[in-house]
Order: sequence, then structure tokens, then C-alpha cells
Amino acid sequence: MSLFSSIDVSASGMSAQRERAEILVENMANAETTRTAEGGPYRRRDVVFESSPVSSQFSSELGSQLGQTASGVRVSQIVTDNSDPNRRYMPGHPDADKDGYVLFPHMNPAEDMVDLLSAQRSYQANVSAISAVKDMIQRSIDLFR
Repeated sequence: MSLFSSIDVSASGMSAQRERAEILVENMANAETTRTAEGGPYRRRDVVFESSPVSSQFSSELGSQLGQTASGVRVSQIVTDNSDPNRRYMPGHPDADKDGYVLFPHMNPAEDMVDLLSAQRSYQANVSAISAVKDMIQRSIDLFR
């Protein structure tokens, strides 16, 4: 794998982790949403990653000459959690049923925060990898001076 394809792989990881973080923040923002346009409480969403070939013009040409291809990551789908919502007894709430229970999204804020920290650290690791490759390229150029 060339240095340039390493940058493409890290860039794909950054893009996937950014999308994951956006979904996690949306989940946390809607943790108390009891009514949506679809009806019922908000349903948490999760991303599913899959391996994906990365291609830029230079790296694909170089990879074809060397017989190598690079694989990155991308979000293949966003799945909706269909588990039963949590029920809370709140008889004065406008969305309460006849027994006084309100349906809230099935979420665990601690789990979502850990997932968000993981996405942040993965994003930062990809930034560090790109920075290291950039330094290697710069040092290679300096050797030819």
C-alpha cells in the first residue's frame, strides 16, 4: 500500500466516524422525545460499517501497477432500534395513555456517551495517521534535495 492510499483509507475512516458521531448526537438529543411525525417515541439509530475500496486517481493507478488495492470503511446502512420503548408513569403528561404511562425512547445515555467517545478517538486516530503519512512524505521529499 502506498503512502497516498494510506491517506485515502484514513480519510474514509474519518468520514465514517463523523457520520457515526452525528447519529449518536441525534440519539442523545432525542432521548426524551415522546412524539415523532411517524407516531410514538423517537427510535434510536445506529450505523453499520463495511469495508469499502478506496480510490483516488493516483492511488488507483499506483495500486493497479503494484497489484495492490486499499480498503477503507464506509457506512453501509443506518439501522433503527425496534425494541419496545420505556414506559414511565406520568399521568399529567400530554402523551400519557389512559393508564397514565408515557412511552419514552429505549436509550442508555452512558452507552451513547461511551460510543461517542469511541467515535471521537477513532476520528483522532485517523487524523494522527494522516499526519504521520504527511510527515513521511515530507521527509522523503527532503531526502531528494
